[in-house]
Formats: sequence, structure tokens, C-alpha cells
Amino acid sequence: MKKIVEVLADKVSLIERSQVLVVDKIQSAIASRGQCSIALAGGSTPKPLYEALAQENLPWDKIHIFWGDERYVAPNHPDSNQLMARQAWLDKIEIAETNIHPIPTEANNPEIDAQSYEAELRKVFAASPEEFPTFDIILLGMGDDGHTASLFPHTSVLNEAKKAIAVGNKDGQPRITFTVPLLNQARCVLFLVAGANKQAALEQVFAAQGDAMTYPSRLINPQGELWWLLDRNAGAKINVPISC
Repeated sequence: MKKIVEVLADKVSLIERSQVLVVDKIQSAIASRGQCSIALAGGSTPKPLYEALAQENLPWDKIHIFWGDERYVAPNHPDSNQLMARQAWLDKIEIAETNIHPIPTEANNPEIDAQSYEAELRKVFAASPEEFPTFDIILLGMGDDGHTASLFPHTSVLNEAKKAIAVGNKDGQPRITFTVPLLNQARCVLFLVAGANKQAALEQVFAAQGDAMTYPSRLINPQGELWWLLDRNAGAKINVPISC
């Protein structure tokens, strides 16, 4: 694993840097393999990144869009990660619906929908039941409790070793999520973290020794590159020079 940590001057700089990185990774994947697979994060931090990507002139027919986790709500619900990404980005570009792979939430049974999404992934990636699909890019955020995707502290999904997609839990509410081994199979994982409220968790995630069950972001160690892009407020206690 190659780990790169950058602390940017502010959130605007963080988004600009992430846009450059994502576009570069997309173009490199297409040049190397003919297409690019990217999994999106929810939350407020990546929304301006998606808005910026909507202005890019990219070969959208060669890009496949997925989601790393989803609240168990309808696709048009205000809390839907899919809805946010569509409004900020996907509805504004010419991309075939067959290239967009949202997490299903219509079965009234999150376990069934998780199984359906795993089947979709394995079909798109032509992955056998014994292997995990390899994403080109996975975007992640981190909560002030150290969670990422829907991998929350001290939840059973943190220990899932066989499934690529599983059902997580947030305050008793189900969420469908990528599992740790699927995240760690990626060629590039990119964390976007902003805000002073993330400082304490980041200290624990970056500590030489720590408890990954309490701070699940510690579990993310992909086979490829691991990027942490932090704004100054989030990264104030991380010993990395600030990038402008």
C-alpha cells in the first residue's frame, strides 16, 4: 500500500485537489484498462467535488458509477446518497443509465438488497464468488466518530470477511455498505475529510497503535494507493505540512 496524506489550506483547496486527483485516476484507468470504476461517498463534503466533476469533459461512456454505502431509504428521499450525486453531477452529464449502478433499497429487506447489489458488482466486474471486485477509485468520508462508508464503531459488519456488500447499522437503522475487504481491494481509496470536529478521530486513526473497532477508518488499507486529503481544520493535529 502507498499512503499519501495532504493537508490543504481550506475546504475549497481540498475540493480542487480532489478534483485533479479523481480526473487523473479516471484518465489513467481508461488508458490502462479501457474503462474506469468509481464508488461514491455520501455526506456534505464530496458534494462540491461532484458539482466540479459535472463540468469536466470526460468519456462518460467508459465510466461506471457505484456507491460505497446507502441509507435504507427510497432513491428520491432527501437522505439518499444516490439522489445527492445525481442532482450534483450525474443528471448534468451525458451518461448512460446502464453505467450508473445505485444500491437498491426497494425490496423492503436490506439483506436481500445487499445480496442484489453484490450480484450486480460481480456481474459488472466478472468476479467469481471467491474474489472481491477491484475498483479503480473509491471515495470515502469519515465521521467524527471515525466511521467510514457505513462501517460504524463496534458493529458486526466490521468483521465481515466473505461478503463484498453487507448490512451495516447506524442507531438501529440499516445501511447497505461496502465491506472492509472490498474497500481494501481497491486500486485507489481517497478520503476527503473536512472540519475541526474530525480532529480527535483523525488522531486516533493515524496513531501508531489504536483500536479499529472504535475507529473503523483504521481498517482501510487498500492494496493500491490510500490518499487522505484533509482541510486545515481537520488536519491541525496531523504532522504533515500544509499544501496550498
